[in-house]
Amino acid sequence: MIRRSDDYAGDMITVARDLTPTDAHMLCACLAAAGVPATVADANLVQANALWSVAVGGAKLRVAAAHVDEAKQVIAAFERGEFALDDDFDPAA
Repeated sequence: MIRRSDDYAGDMITVARDLTPTDAHMLCACLAAAGVPATVADANLVQANALWSVAVGGAKLRVAAAHVDEAKQVIAAFERGEFALDDDFDPAA
């Protein structure tokens, strides 16, 4: 019998795929900043051998089942450009 802790949020579900591992990690960071725990799978494999990227389905962004809806909302906002920085962005501010 497998015992799960009280903080178990479900099996990991792939919510996005990207052929570029860097893009997958960037999106993972956006999810983390929004409070959605996420992980990137197969990034090292894709980065080590780019020819395998299509064969393995690229780098996969995964979240626990309990966070899928929230993750999809953050991904949609990212794709709409809601996280884009303005031209006058001041990192010191």
